[in-house]
Amino acid sequence: MNYKMKNIFYFIFILLLIVSSCSKKIEEAYLSPNSYTKVEPEELLPQIISSMAANYGGHGPLNDARYVGAYIKNYAFYTANSVFDMMGYTNSSGDVAQSTWRTHFYDIGQNNQKMMQWAKEQNRLQFVGVGKAIEAWSWLMLTDYYGDVIVKQAFETDRLVFNYDDQETAYNKVRECAMEAIENLEKSSTDAKFAEGDKFFYNGDINKWKKFANSVLARYYNHFSNKSSYKPDSAIFYAERGISSTDDIAAVKYVASNVSATNNFYGPFRNNLAGTGTTSPTAIRQNEYIANMMNGTNSAFTGVQDPRAWYLLRGNVNGTIKGVASVAGQTALPANDRPESFFGVSQVAASNAAPANDNNCRFIFRNDSPIPVITDAEMKFIIAEAAFRKGDKAKALQAYKDGINAHFNMLTTMFNKNIPAGKEITEATKSAYMTNPTIVPASANDLTLTNIMMQKYIAMFGYGVLETWMDMRRYHYTDIDPQTGKQVYADFTVSTLDSRNNGKFVYRYYPRFNSEWVWNFEELKKIGGTNTDYHTKELWITTP
Repeated sequence: MNYKMKNIFYFIFILLLIVSSCSKKIEEAYLSPNSYTKVEPEELLPQIISSMAANYGGHGPLNDARYVGAYIKNYAFYTANSVFDMMGYTNSSGDVAQSTWRTHFYDIGQNNQKMMQWAKEQNRLQFVGVGKAIEAWSWLMLTDYYGDVIVKQAFETDRLVFNYDDQETAYNKVRECAMEAIENLEKSSTDAKFAEGDKFFYNGDINKWKKFANSVLARYYNHFSNKSSYKPDSAIFYAERGISSTDDIAAVKYVASNVSATNNFYGPFRNNLAGTGTTSPTAIRQNEYIANMMNGTNSAFTGVQDPRAWYLLRGNVNGTIKGVASVAGQTALPANDRPESFFGVSQVAASNAAPANDNNCRFIFRNDSPIPVITDAEMKFIIAEAAFRKGDKAKALQAYKDGINAHFNMLTTMFNKNIPAGKEITEATKSAYMTNPTIVPASANDLTLTNIMMQKYIAMFGYGVLETWMDMRRYHYTDIDPQTGKQVYADFTVSTLDSRNNGKFVYRYYPRFNSEWVWNFEELKKIGGTNTDYHTKELWITTP
């Protein structure tokens, strides 16, 4: 190579270095909004936690609970002939009742995966443990809601098409994540940054997060009640190591400022429970089924007035607790029997307006109300059911009583605002309820599955809708209690089913329209997810 050519190559080399150097400085000075961004784990955790209830975009379990609540008769729609009152569905680009899919794969999804990845790089195992606990909880909620879901390829970012996996695979993933959560939490300690990221859940308490992970495992094992592989001792083992007191309750908390995202999704500030329509979730009222359980007209609790009713439900002009029948609509009731809205607005004039403040709101319907995710009452009822099934009636009865007591304690500790004068729970009213043999049998041999499951239903009202749906599907809604010869869920009926159900109850929901129907349609077809009665296909976990 001659001297002239060497000079040319040298000049090009120097020029490339200069351009590269300038490019680097420009890139550092003017970051692309689309470029890869790495943040600290404590900055990701608050949004992930908010998605366990309902986040700034309104996505989370509370969103879907407005619809599924009609399936289980927590709620009835304000207007007549709602498709959800009839166990139907809405499948469109509006993604009605589809937050569960979005929450798992998007709102928690990659945010949680990245939080765990970056935390592991820094050896901050408390964030890894918490992330795995949340992931386990989310996988369980997802597969119970949809059945077959995408598991193995779920977080592969280079794919356009995703294969579905069966529900057993999803259940295995739940257990795997929960075990990893406990393993990492056992090696963890708290710090100021962790407590900051966890401010609105457990405030950095590692021991409570361990209890949460154990509680997820208790749910997991409890769901196998119809399978030959059911292990009641495992359900009991993890429930006893799970959430054990009101202080341990896993709940998303709110400061209720003038920023929407800091307020409870169900509070009047965010106004998600007002409006009209047959599919609109904003038109819900308390169902007559839950009202009758608590006003003494359900056949399982005949004649017993439940002192918790005025904490959970709304009264009417007549001063009684009544509910709206599914499909019938609120105006089917005489005006003075119509229950107030959950915001405490009188329904004599059938108004759906949200009030300007939450001064007459209570339970989970206040702007600053915490939203329970898993409670000690639920753990007690899991122990009661599992012990009952294995034949340990004495243990079952004690756990059953503990479950009712735990729910009383939660209400009087966390939700004791705006209770009508004279309706407050006292030791006397609580004792009268707990010593009534219709509620608590004097002998362990007289305890029934109906007792356990219906008291659990009451204790999960409002916040635990999706888990109660799982319970009711495990009992196929109308299964018979062998001890009584009557339905486990006494008096539960569906007078009108959506025409697409072909006479069958609903067991799952359709995968999200704006991802699966738009982008993954061919894979959806392979599992039958495009059939009009797919929602009635029974789940793997509820079959023998």
